[in-house]
Amino acid sequence: MTPSAHIAATIEILDLILSGQPAEVSINKWVRSNRFAGSSDRRAIRDLVFDALRQKNSLIKQSNSISGRAWVIALLQGQGVNLDQYFGTSEYGPPKLTVSELNLLPVERESDLHDIQDWLWPKWKESLGKDAENVAYTLKKRANIFLRVNTNKGNREQSIDTLEKDGIISEPHPNVCTALKVTKGSRKIRNSQAYKTGLVEIQDASSQASVLSINLNQNGPILDFCAGGGGKALALNAYFKKPIYAHDANVQRMKDLPLRAKRSGSDIRIVKSENLKKSFYGLVFCDVPCSGSGAWRRDPEGKWSLTQKKYENLLLMQEDILVTAANLIKPGGYLVYATCSVLIDENGSQVRKFLKNFSEWTIEEENSLIPNSLGDGFYFSILKKLAKN
Repeated sequence: MTPSAHIAATIEILDLILSGQPAEVSINKWVRSNRFAGSSDRRAIRDLVFDALRQKNSLIKQSNSISGRAWVIALLQGQGVNLDQYFGTSEYGPPKLTVSELNLLPVERESDLHDIQDWLWPKWKESLGKDAENVAYTLKKRANIFLRVNTNKGNREQSIDTLEKDGIISEPHPNVCTALKVTKGSRKIRNSQAYKTGLVEIQDASSQASVLSINLNQNGPILDFCAGGGGKALALNAYFKKPIYAHDANVQRMKDLPLRAKRSGSDIRIVKSENLKKSFYGLVFCDVPCSGSGAWRRDPEGKWSLTQKKYENLLLMQEDILVTAANLIKPGGYLVYATCSVLIDENGSQVRKFLKNFSEWTIEEENSLIPNSLGDGFYFSILKKLAKN
């Protein structure tokens, strides 16, 4: 496929998204109807679609019409490329541009300019203060890919060398000792020997940092309470070198965890809700469901699908998880509360509310990381349950 054909495909997919279909559904629908497209073509088109999604409001507000074509024109103009090389150049590309299509409109609302929903913008500014605009701008860009070196299998130097043999270039993260930043060949990761043998896992550096911040001197069993796919459970096992219990309210989310654990050489023990024991665990890690606002570069659709009602329900769920998890921890034990959010309602405010209601708990450490070139936005607090006298 030619570059102009990539643009035509992107327009078609964005029109499907504008009609109300989810991005992944729209992309897959196009792929099924255009099986001639090779893997490199599909990647190029996908990148364009997600670039457009990250800047959805600001790009559409600049356009003279609400359409996939207008959306792409605004995207390409913002990138400073010569549009004439894509439009009206071939039968497989989009038709020639008109003069009116090139006249972009000014974006008037501050929230639209920064690609944050209008109802969320005041909370955004309250949460991030002087960093509000810079963080919003960062979320318009693609995120770097990070790997976690599985220390059950090897070290960073071995991982870098093994990845390079498969054409994947990586470099050590400056602040997170288990993290590698992929600088070339990220598309090859899942087919690489390093990944297939469990030497590395795909995991953002900020997420890795939350595990490495925990004091290694822990007594008692360790539980990943909101395990999901199991990334934290695997990281906890590699860090503590002991069995990790994994739980999720939706057991189906953990369906791939046994296979991942086997590949990585990790001792992960899945525990159902009815088998959780009160006052039993020495450490419970809660990476709770959240807005995902710190990771919207990777999930731009999540930025636009979040409603005020969904947000309020997430806050209630987070409160409930904190209380439930706290009851599972023995005196002297620890609770790690974590989100991939940059919003204060989901982060410090939740922890302060919990500490106010439960005097037997105290805060040991608190970290708020904003999204940048070194990782996603991430929050975590380490809380300690005071021992009984």
